[in-house]
Amino acid sequence: MAVRELTELAEQALLLSVAVSIPVIALAALASLIVSIVQAVTQVTDSTIAHLPRLLVVAVALVVAGPWMGAQIVAFAVRAFSGRT
Repeated sequence: MAVRELTELAEQALLLSVAVSIPVIALAALASLIVSIVQAVTQVTDSTIAHLPRLLVVAVALVVAGPWMGAQIVAFAVRAFSGRT
């Protein structure tokens, strides 16, 4: 494999990792924002309250988006190991 092909594969791998992780990170951030707003409105300042909703949202997001994530990663691995970029 030439350096150019390896560079293209590395670029595709980085873009894939961003694309696969964005849905989960975005939902976790949204859950944190909602919990923060609720805490600000109710004036509850316990920092441990934010962890459970975020954990549940991330778990549900992984269950829902997991098959898509896995399919994308497998498709990339097949392209990478078959020599097609």
